[in-house]
Amino acid sequence: MNSPAEILADVTRNWPVYASMPFIAAAIGYVTKLVAIEMMFKPLEFKGRKPFLGWQGVVPRRAAKMAGIACDTMTSQLITPAEIFSRLDPKRVAEEIEKPLVEGIEEITRDVMAATQPDLWEALPSRVKEMVVDRVRRQSPRIVETVMQQIQTDINSVFDLKEMVVTNLVRDKALLNRIFREAGHKEFRFIANCGAPFGLAIGVLQTIAWAVFREPLLLPAFGLITGWATDWLALKMVFRPVEPRRFFGVFTWQGLFFKRRNEVARDYGDLIAKEIITPRNVVEAVLKGPLSDRLFALVQREVHRMVDSQSGMARPLVVMAVGGRRYQRMKQLVTVKVMERLPETMAHIEEYATDAMDIRNTLMTKMQQLTPHQFERLLRPAFEQDEWILIATGAMLGFMVGELQILVVEFLTR
Repeated sequence: MNSPAEILADVTRNWPVYASMPFIAAAIGYVTKLVAIEMMFKPLEFKGRKPFLGWQGVVPRRAAKMAGIACDTMTSQLITPAEIFSRLDPKRVAEEIEKPLVEGIEEITRDVMAATQPDLWEALPSRVKEMVVDRVRRQSPRIVETVMQQIQTDINSVFDLKEMVVTNLVRDKALLNRIFREAGHKEFRFIANCGAPFGLAIGVLQTIAWAVFREPLLLPAFGLITGWATDWLALKMVFRPVEPRRFFGVFTWQGLFFKRRNEVARDYGDLIAKEIITPRNVVEAVLKGPLSDRLFALVQREVHRMVDSQSGMARPLVVMAVGGRRYQRMKQLVTVKVMERLPETMAHIEEYATDAMDIRNTLMTKMQQLTPHQFERLLRPAFEQDEWILIATGAMLGFMVGELQILVVEFLTR
């Protein structure tokens, strides 16, 4: 330990070095926060040599689990498939898609008849053809209405909301990143910004310790402490305390994420409504998801019923003319053709469905009703997964900068 006189002489002689120490510590605190935040989200895919020599962002690497956690909160606490579909009026849906559906009926009918009985279809008078097409056309909106009613009665048999959300988020890791980034953008900015003042405070202690002890290990040790402590403290300040609490009788603090509850609810509701639970994604999940076979069976039953009813009293003659197998094949083909056109046809209800389902306002309202613990689960998973790695990385970066700093300081103070 140096004497006071030696300390004063050394500080006077090397004051630029001493003056720079707190600011270097502040830079360590700030930079390690930026690195830690970026490591949470980037890169989207693994870069390096697997399994250990390289890195992939924590959120993209844990995409399935992250999406599952986010979706569990979303589907169990915020919105359900029944709630989504109950807001759609079957008659209004039929009205919205009647025009595009009717426009395709003639083509479907002609294609089916041409594929199953080309000779018979060509031999029919034009008036008869138009009659057949017209009868099918008139019944089509009724089929849509009936199918919608049956879907609403047992929505879980044809639509899996959680599977849709998880599939979309795992497939689009950039979107998954956006959910956490946009929900917590101010929290991430706070974490980065608080690194500098925290680091500056530690840097002042570091400067005093160096002046007194002149121990080479002090600088890398303080660098390690700066990187670790500022990461840990910043993360704690984002989520704790849940309720406002007064500290030291001087200032009041509440976890930043909870303090911004209404703003987070608005941003989160906007993103989910615009990017994930959209009419287009819902329709695609119903038509192409793991439960789509059940929808196909439902549509098939209604189409077969329509074809049989349109045949009416002439059904035996129709069956005799085209043959039993071909008659069944014709009904099957009608179903396939209808299902092929459904995605394009259902696109016409997007504007109505967006207003009717009102996902954004529903999410905002429900989020404001969550308990603090439930609300925390919206963002906390992004930090919990491999959080120790991020803090350890900050510590190691601080240690390495401290090692570099000691080399520079010893060179300048020779």
